[in-house]
Amino acid sequence: MERTLGWLMLNRRLARDYEALPARSTAMIYIAMIALMARRLTREPTPTWRGL
Repeated sequence: MERTLGWLMLNRRLARDYEALPARSTAMIYIAMIALMARRLTREPTPTWRGL
């Protein structure tokens, strides 16, 4: 669970609760996980906050 939350926090929009509706927050989590899965399937390097 902690590892999953760590991967989600790489997405800037999920670092804070900007969304007013719970359904929109859920959608943003789904989008973040789809992006993570796509990066893993294509074997692209995962961006890190240290690389900035």
